[in-house]
Amino acid sequence: MNEVLIKDNSFLRQFETTVDGKLAKIEYSSQERKVFLTKLVIPEEITKEGFREDFIKAVLNNIQENNLRVVPTSPEIAGFLRKNRQYKEMLPVGIRI
Repeated sequence: MNEVLIKDNSFLRQFETTVDGKLAKIEYSSQERKVFLTKLVIPEEITKEGFREDFIKAVLNNIQENNLRVVPTSPEIAGFLRKNRQYKEMLPVGIRI
């Protein structure tokens, strides 16, 4: 995994990082110690191999470090969680993907 430095832009409610001057982001909303990951936006110009997975992992690790639960409403992020079961414990009780 390549390290991706993310910033939690709470004003715009998105996790973001810049690669080669292009902004990649995961939009979110939060409620009652849960973070709803609603939209993944990665510009076409970012073509680094494995960037998408590394970016999602960095965001999930940030959420985990803050002892929050995650609810993936974005299809891409839900698919990532299905393939990477180590993040399953971050899902709130009753949420299955």
